[in-house]
Amino acid sequence: MALSPGLRALWDAPPVSDARAALAAGDAETLETQVAVSEIAAPTGEERERGEWVAARFRALALTDVRSDAAGNITGTRAGADDSAPVVICAHLDTVFPRAVPLHVQREGARLIGPGIGDNGRGLAAMLALAGVVDGAKLRTRAPVVFAATTGEEGAGDLRGAKELFAGAMSGAAAAIALDGAGDERIVHRALGSRRFRIHFRGAGGHSWTAFGVPNAVHAAALTGAMLARISLPAVPRTTLSVGRIGGGISVNAIPDDAWLEIDLRSTSEHALRTYEGEIRAAAHASLHEENLRGARGAPPLTVAITVIGDRPSGETDASHPLVSAAMEATRLIGRDPDLATASTDANVPISRGIPAIAIGAGGRGGEAHTVAEWFENSAGHLGIVRALAIVTAVAGVVGVVG
Repeated sequence: MALSPGLRALWDAPPVSDARAALAAGDAETLETQVAVSEIAAPTGEERERGEWVAARFRALALTDVRSDAAGNITGTRAGADDSAPVVICAHLDTVFPRAVPLHVQREGARLIGPGIGDNGRGLAAMLALAGVVDGAKLRTRAPVVFAATTGEEGAGDLRGAKELFAGAMSGAAAAIALDGAGDERIVHRALGSRRFRIHFRGAGGHSWTAFGVPNAVHAAALTGAMLARISLPAVPRTTLSVGRIGGGISVNAIPDDAWLEIDLRSTSEHALRTYEGEIRAAAHASLHEENLRGARGAPPLTVAITVIGDRPSGETDASHPLVSAAMEATRLIGRDPDLATASTDANVPISRGIPAIAIGAGGRGGEAHTVAEWFENSAGHLGIVRALAIVTAVAGVVGVVG
């Protein structure tokens, strides 16, 4: 993917410079969009209402082939001058907040405060602003640009939308750029992978005195947690493992017939994920065996079930790749210092499938993400969207700009 002409020349070319000016002039409208979309409830798995709102905006912007797929993603296309592989711009629809959480956005001076105002109200608003200036007329790209509002990016959503999108309609994409939250310096090009497990022990249970000797499901779960806590993890590639939740039993004076624990394993290395998944499974079976051995002769044994409840792929778009180089140069063009980073975003999926991809912030500053006190400040916020525009046009090319 050659970046031709140089990004500086592209930046100054009339179609792009006019689009940059339009983004600056439309800054207040982008903020209004950000507030409006943030006030539509979209818990993970319940994104339909917000998705329909985005679909209506896509149609108003004259994107073609606006549709929803099996995962609930909403896509719209801006045709290019040729039928080459598309460039995908995506932003996730879902939030971590249950439907009952009030979503009214408050203004305190320069600050907007409300659940999801940055993550990912900002990303969605920026995507719509880009769809407005990449209009197919004043600014027409050579390659098609597909705009995608994805589902299931947060938590237990397990990147459901991105998995459907890049395994299906966009499996042949030339590149992908995920807009996620605020900021204009970070460039996520390393995908932080994760495996999440639920280990569930079941047995006969019984009275803590009269049935003593029946294998105890909580003992097995606790022993598994202790074994996992003793595992030595590598610093390179950085790998983390933690027991996030544990539970079971019905009463202090009953041998539990049921106990479970949930484990989060993360690494930038697929090999490390596979290796320590093996350690997790071995610990569960060793605990099962040990607790059953302690049981009285003839006591019904415990059983264990291990379920994968999350699987986010890892990988990397090399820092020398033209997409990452373009992102770094675009960051410098807006007066910021690029910060190459690792994170878990929608970009994990295309990266894992061999599609060059990055995730970037969509401008401004934010904080307290995933809390009801989440805030966004529009500190030169349009520059983050301008940065995204520069990256998109560098990758997709611009008609009328000779390379």
